[in-house]
Amino acid sequence: MNHVECHGLHLDPKTRDDTRRRLLSIKGHVEGVLRMLDDETVYCVDALKQIKAVNGALDKVGALVLRSHLRDHVVTAQERGDVDEIVDELMEVLKYR
Repeated sequence: MNHVECHGLHLDPKTRDDTRRRLLSIKGHVEGVLRMLDDETVYCVDALKQIKAVNGALDKVGALVLRSHLRDHVVTAQERGDVDEIVDELMEVLKYR
């Protein structure tokens, strides 16, 4: 069973706003990196620093969504009887972190 279909992306308004703000900032940084690619005077290390900043910002967004998932879905898994499914989902996601 796909929990996204059943439970949706439940983010409290503060977390949703913070996540949206961060993603818009990341979008701006990615656009900046794209501009760097067109500028042959940009030093590679400067581009790498910007890419590293984007990765860090995405990690923070991921942590916000993960925290929300833990609060809204994981802590109630026992009540719903889907502990194994929740654990399997998290193991699958966390192997990419």
